Amino acid sequence: MRSYTSVAAWKYGLAKRLQLHLREKGSEMSVESMKPEVAGAAAMAGGAEVGNFRLFVLGAMAVAFVVTYLPTYIRLANGPWQTEQEGHGPLIMAGAAWLAWQQRGRLAQTLLRPAPIAGWVILIVSLLLMAVNRSQDILMIETATQIPVLLGCLLLIGGWPLARVFAFPLAFLIFSVPPPGWILDAFTVPLKAWVSDIVTNFLYGLGYPIAQNGVMIMIGSYELMVKDACSGMNSLFALSAIGIFYVYEFVKDSWIRKTLLILSIVPITITANLFRVLALVLGSYYFGVDNVEGLFHDMTGIALFVFALVLFFLLDNLLIAAGYLIRRATSASHGSPKQA
Repeated sequence: MRSYTSVAAWKYGLAKRLQLHLREKGSEMSVESMKPEVAGAAAMAGGAEVGNFRLFVLGAMAVAFVVTYLPTYIRLANGPWQTEQEGHGPLIMAGAAWLAWQQRGRLAQTLLRPAPIAGWVILIVSLLLMAVNRSQDILMIETATQIPVLLGCLLLIGGWPLARVFAFPLAFLIFSVPPPGWILDAFTVPLKAWVSDIVTNFLYGLGYPIAQNGVMIMIGSYELMVKDACSGMNSLFALSAIGIFYVYEFVKDSWIRKTLLILSIVPITITANLFRVLALVLGSYYFGVDNVEGLFHDMTGIALFVFALVLFFLLDNLLIAAGYLIRRATSASHGSPKQA
């Protein structure tokens, strides 16, 4: 009986010592896991996994977007992008991509808060709208839907903070949307008549044998018609895109300078177009209509655009110089001693 009790007591003591040993080991492991080095490594590993997952989702969305809109881009390449009016479309998209790439510094400092409800609603509605307009061959709205589709993707990835980061690149894509014909006609027809009237009155004042009937200009023995390309609308879209791109990316210091540059786009384009029509009318008078059509006509279109850009950048330099002189005069007046 005594021996049995001794063995039982020995087994009980061994079990208690083993339990105590395991408890000490467990506490050491829990304390070890709470050390900053271990916690930091675990956090970094978790952050890397989350970052890799986000990159995967972003890449998958990019591939899906390209596949979805590839038929749209093919139609644009075979149609509007081959015209003088919409030939700047690919450049607009390249510029929007460059602007988005420039936001990578802000992206690293942005706290991502996905907005799945708003993102899915905008994405699904935009895709349905794109499908309907593609089936009805309405290229303008089909192209325009790429903007809300991209917005929906951004909301799914990072929410409204991420959408604000890429707000301007998304808005810049508006210039890649081919405008409907009725909007162009509403501005083109009055512009052609106004340009014809200005050029005719100017040359008549200089003594040239010239007359006008609407958009028809008769000079000497030649009769010319001011076409849609000479209204200035083609250059207006392209110059507006370049001007807004330049103001956003390179003009950082003055809202007055930004406003004046943006407001100057329309009058600069119209002024440059007046010189183009004037050159074409004078060229027809001195060299004949046959020598003016074709290459000379196309060259004046390129010269018009270059001349408008020169005027735009010249105005910007004048604004910079005026701002410098105003600041210098202001600082001098504040620093001069008061007279008794």
